[in-house]
Amino acid sequence: MSPSTLEKVHAQLTGEDDGRVCRDIPEEACRHQPKNFFLHVASLALTKGGDSLVDPKLVLSWLLPALGAPTAMVGLLVPIREAGSLLPQLITAGAIRRLPQRKWAWAAGSLVQGLAAAGIGLVAIRMEGAAAGWAILALLAVFAVARSVCSVSYKDVLGKTVSKSTRGTTTGSAATVGGLVALLFGLALLTGLLPLEVPVIAGALFVAAGFWLAAATMFTSIAETAGATEGGGTALRVAIQNLKLLKTDAQLRRFIYTRALLTATALAPPFLLITSFTQGDDRLARLGPFVIASALAAMLSTYVWGRLADRSSRVVLARAGLIGAVAVGAGAIAGSVGLPEALGVWVYPALLFIVMIAHQGVRIGRATHLVDMATPDTRLAYTAISNTTIGLILVLGGAFAIVESLAGPALVLAMFAAMALAAAFAARGLEQVQ
Repeated sequence: MSPSTLEKVHAQLTGEDDGRVCRDIPEEACRHQPKNFFLHVASLALTKGGDSLVDPKLVLSWLLPALGAPTAMVGLLVPIREAGSLLPQLITAGAIRRLPQRKWAWAAGSLVQGLAAAGIGLVAIRMEGAAAGWAILALLAVFAVARSVCSVSYKDVLGKTVSKSTRGTTTGSAATVGGLVALLFGLALLTGLLPLEVPVIAGALFVAAGFWLAAATMFTSIAETAGATEGGGTALRVAIQNLKLLKTDAQLRRFIYTRALLTATALAPPFLLITSFTQGDDRLARLGPFVIASALAAMLSTYVWGRLADRSSRVVLARAGLIGAVAVGAGAIAGSVGLPEALGVWVYPALLFIVMIAHQGVRIGRATHLVDMATPDTRLAYTAISNTTIGLILVLGGAFAIVESLAGPALVLAMFAAMALAAAFAARGLEQVQ
């Protein structure tokens, strides 16, 4: 694609007439705006496509029992994936800051994620029983830590290479493309085009590995100027320095507790699934509509959320919280009164569709707000503090499973609805940073 064509398509997607309106990025990066924009979109879309094929809530949850691993191991998949992706960031941020160009950290993290996905595929083919389960959990932990490196470094690279007015569009466009992969995968499984068998899932894992390896290669071509490396001391010292920002930055504190409340949109989907299941049903057979609903939500909403986030990320967070509260609250009511199975088959996937639209808004809104509220010198620290705090909260979120076992999923969904509603009000107190 010629440079002039890149600029025209970039202008159409971002709404920038000259294609190179630069805000809050180095002057040198302005010349590479169209190229950097599409490299970001392509790299991120590949990783999001890979995520849909290595989904611990569905794909790996099916794979472990299929390999004969103890079912108790299934409950460890999501905590390992989420906590492992977030908790290390407060420590890894210091090491990443010592790199003048952080794109290399992201590329390395993507490479390791690809290798870990391929390793899980090999385990699926060659191992069985508890040994296979433990091997997959160990590889998932490696995958998660590599992902944490990508998370910290990506926001810094995005902040240095893409204009403030188009960052939400960048991540939104990538999520839309990545959602297409999830949709096609879900449709193939639902229709039987791809039989739900271990060799097929292993093949999907190898495809996902290829996505991450391609993304790693592509990301190294981004034109990134060297950044500040001061403050990249020992991990412990940098972590302590970063935590001090919580005392001095009121907006950072508000952002973190707003984001903490918005975790309701991430935690609610499994409980919606639990509510929809009736005793004796084949759970895996019933998951097809949910996979498709989640994929459609990503495809249809992420670009729109991204465009809105470029105008006001705090408004996006507030609206996403409100939408999530309504949908999750409706799920709580449906679970309390009970629905006929013929009706529930459609109602619960529809509610999941709305919840996932809200969740996409949360993801894009929080990423855009964090990048835009921070300065180039504080962006890594803000990212690390925020993600580590949320990682701790997600670990504690396992307590909701205890509540569900004692009082049922409807009460848990009602609690999530209250959290999302509170987040909508909390987001109104965030500053306008666009």
